[in-house]
Amino acid sequence: MAERARQRALEAAGLLHPAPEAVTAAAFVEHPEFFAAFDKVQVKYEMLRSHLVEGETVTAAAAAHGYSRASFYLVARAFEEAGMVGLLDERPGRRGPVKLSAEVLAFLEARRRERPGASGAELADELERALGVRLHRRTVERALRAPGAQR
Repeated sequence: MAERARQRALEAAGLLHPAPEAVTAAAFVEHPEFFAAFDKVQVKYEMLRSHLVEGETVTAAAAAHGYSRASFYLVARAFEEAGMVGLLDERPGRRGPVKLSAEVLAFLEARRRERPGASGAELADELERALGVRLHRRTVERALRAPGAQR
């Protein structure tokens, strides 16, 4: 029952291994009561440990834990940079603040009313000079075409 609760918790956190059936490492086969092939973080850690401590080749360690060689190197770099936290997947979606704030949109709409023929690139340059916000010209053009943007 505890295993099912663990699996539900990992699923809710987005931390289930995508291919637990591909995990063939001895520890996971011989001791399933502790080593859970569905636990992505545990599998990643054990993959790194098998290479770094037990001396398995990168290719063998990755394959035994259901990962590719390229994925092994990504996991290793993330672990080196952030420790155990690096073994967690990054959250999907945007990173950092959204640049199209109300202030930025108001600035762009005012400039468009003043200079209706200005290109997206020109408006993007003006925006960067005035507010220090850098946007691609296409982002500016899309923002000015969006519903709610005045014409």
